[in-house]
Amino acid sequence: MKFRGKMIDVACLNHFSRVITTISKLTKSCVMRLTPDNLFFVLSGKVTNGGVSMWCELHQANFFDEFQMEGVSSEFNEICLEVTPENLSRALKTVQNAKSVKVKLTKKHCPCLTVAAELPSLSSTSRVVTHDVPVEVVPRSLWHEFKEPSMPDFDVSIYLPPLKTMKNVIDRMKNLSNFLVMEANLSGEMNLKIETDLVSVTTHFKDLGNPSWGDATSQDDGASQSRDPEAMAEVRVDIRKLQQFLVGQQVNPSKAMCNIVHQSVVHLILLHDDVSLQYFIPAVA
Repeated sequence: MKFRGKMIDVACLNHFSRVITTISKLTKSCVMRLTPDNLFFVLSGKVTNGGVSMWCELHQANFFDEFQMEGVSSEFNEICLEVTPENLSRALKTVQNAKSVKVKLTKKHCPCLTVAAELPSLSSTSRVVTHDVPVEVVPRSLWHEFKEPSMPDFDVSIYLPPLKTMKNVIDRMKNLSNFLVMEANLSGEMNLKIETDLVSVTTHFKDLGNPSWGDATSQDDGASQSRDPEAMAEVRVDIRKLQQFLVGQQVNPSKAMCNIVHQSVVHLILLHDDVSLQYFIPAVA
């Protein structure tokens, strides 16, 4: 197994750093999956992380000027590494003004992602700063756990309101309750509600619009077309998990949407020109 990548463009480096920082706010640990064309950051929905799952996809050519990898074999040309995103984020933050940054899979006292940055220097000699980020190699027998999640058979799909507005609302609600009900319909309306013995608060959003998924989810379209446009699909979630998603968001998406499977799961999607992030939050009783 070999992996080596190099970033020269400062904008690409900073964008990559923001993506890693976003992921570090969502999970303490995840799997970094390397293929010849893409990088994936994956969190599978296990009970240990509260059932939350994540899938982040980056096209390597949009970030790296050089990208070379050899997987475990010619047949399985992939590398799966368990990483702590916070450690990788810290390493990248310290080298944001670098002339170039190399990321390489190395073997030190343990497998590492070595981040080596050439920093600007007034003298003729270059300064190189190196960070070794420990990783664990995921055996191929476990790869099946880190495949792209299938699109849920949702009841309602809706565009999200401005994420900053949504975050401000949820920050206030968090002080009143640990749980929040998200509900939406096919008329572009979304409500965020909390109810306790002492207080009931609802924030209404309207005219958000509903994405058209076309043939890719024809089964969903069939269900949606027969659905009353005013009927709400709802799901009750842990408010901290939703807040975590909004607080860490640094991708600045061109589109942000939400699919709701009634009383089952919230599927949040952020789309950027060169990054897509999916986040699944399961319902709580």
